[in-house]
Parts: sequence; C-alpha cells; structure tokens
Amino acid sequence: MVKFGLQHPCFTYDGVGTEIFRTLKKRALQAEESGFDSFWVMDHFMQIPFVGKIDEPMLEGWTTISALAAVTKKLKLGTLVTGNIYRNPAMLAKTGATVDVLSNGRLFMGIGAGWFETEAQAYGIPFYTIPDRLKRLEEALQIIKGMWTTDCFSFNGKYYKISNAMCNPKPIQKPYPPILIGGGGEKMTLKLVAKYGNACNLFGGSSTVRHKLEKLREHCKTVGRDFDEILKTRLGRLIVGENDEEVASMVQRDRRPGMSDEQYNETVTYGTPWQVIEKIQEFVESGIQYLIFNLGYQDEERILKLFADQVMPNV
Repeated sequence: MVKFGLQHPCFTYDGVGTEIFRTLKKRALQAEESGFDSFWVMDHFMQIPFVGKIDEPMLEGWTTISALAAVTKKLKLGTLVTGNIYRNPAMLAKTGATVDVLSNGRLFMGIGAGWFETEAQAYGIPFYTIPDRLKRLEEALQIIKGMWTTDCFSFNGKYYKISNAMCNPKPIQKPYPPILIGGGGEKMTLKLVAKYGNACNLFGGSSTVRHKLEKLREHCKTVGRDFDEILKTRLGRLIVGENDEEVASMVQRDRRPGMSDEQYNETVTYGTPWQVIEKIQEFVESGIQYLIFNLGYQDEERILKLFADQVMPNV
C-alpha cells in the first residue's frame, strides 16, 4: 500500500512571529490525524526561487523538526533534504541521533549533495563542483552510518577526517534511522542510493521516475544490493479541487508564466479526487511506493482535508 508524506516548504502564509509555529503545529497535527506517515521541511536558509521570493520567511529545518517532535506522536520527521555541504557530517550525525531520541525513533534522515549556490555564498559556505559535492556526500554517508553504529568512530577520507568521535546516545531506531538520498542523477546519485540509501527520492512524472528506477536497479545489480530493500519515494506538488472548474482556477494561479504543459505535468499532480487517484496509481505502477506532496500554499489546509477525505481512503 502506498504511503504519503507532507512537505511544508513555504512559511509565507503561516503568519508572523510566533504565529508561524502555531500554524505549522496545526498543519503537522492535521497530517498526523489524517493518516500521513511523515512531515518534512526543507533544509534552506533562504527561500528557493521556484517556491517563492528569496526574502520570504524560512525556518531552519533541523530546529523546526526538533520542535515538531515535541508536539506530534506518530509522524516521521525529516528535512527534504539536508544539504550536506552546510554541516560537518559528524555534527550532522550527532544532530540526527538527538532528534531520533527526542522523537522516540521518528527521524527520517533526508540528505543530498546541496545545490543552491546563491544560498551557500550568502552564508559563507564553500560551494564545489557537482562531482566534488557528490564525493563529499559519499564520505558523509559513511561517517553518519559509522557514528550511528560504532561506539567510537574514526574516518580518514579525502574531504573529512574525524578521530574517535562519539555519538552517545545512539539513535532509537536500529540499526539506524532510515537514510533517504535525494536526487535523480543517474551516474553518481543513484549509485550512492544503491550503496548507502534506505530510500531514494525522485522528481518527475510517472515515465520519468520509471526510467530513474531502472537506472537504480542497474546500480543495485552492480554493487550487489537488493533493489527491493530500497524505498522508492517521489516528491511533487499536489492540487486537488472539488470539480474541474476549481482545479482549473487553482492551476492557473499556481502555474508559473512560460511553463509548458509537459514541464507542469512533470512536477505537479492535479485534478479532482478521482483524477488524482488515477495519477497516483500511475506512480505506483511505475514503481513508486511513497508519495511526498507539498500543497498549494494558500490552500494548504483545504487541499489537505480534501485529499485525506476523498483520495487517501481509495488508494
């Protein structure tokens, strides 16, 4: 059975000051009560261009999921996804273990290479070529796993060196919290998923993700990994309306100028409840087991209720 996660990447409509967390708490509890399996925020310090304006409100992700751990009971919590270049991986392992303990074993560890150069430059964070970021990510994955499973861990890599680092207490989840690796790069990223990931996270329509999963299967065969051990997840936007007219209005408001039908359909799942059910089935048939949606930001509460009432019980 397909599972669902809810991503909350935009805080612009959540109010100001302390109202932001009140809204966020309300949304997370609504997701939990509706049967969602997980709740995610982004790991960005400034808003990203295709979600909103760069100066819009943005909460730091790990602090945010720590706060949500205290007000939820069942939801898995994660960042979709942590930018590896933003933190020392040994410190990240310690942070992740702490969140898993505080949440009683509900961390879903999302991680990727990092991509937003403007953000890195603004915060004085070194930014590297794509191959170098991916090589750093591979070392970071080894360090995180080592820190979570070894009493005293050392690592001497090309990019990271740690000596007798301890992570105590260890995560609640055994052998460690699931690691979701974001990105669909066919040569390097999906190979890292095959070697180190418990889950992949992909973008695109059903035919795109089917192609990506075939590439992942090939990497699994190469490295001797069981393809079926890896949870296949997909992230995208969701718009659900009561009827065709409402859907058309919401899509018109949501769609960026100049975006082709093909581009929009690759990133957004939209329609009436039964149309969305059919599209979800297409993703399931392509190999996706876990769909993570972000919703029309101004209509998030209403879309979430409609999806939970009329879509989730039928898939």
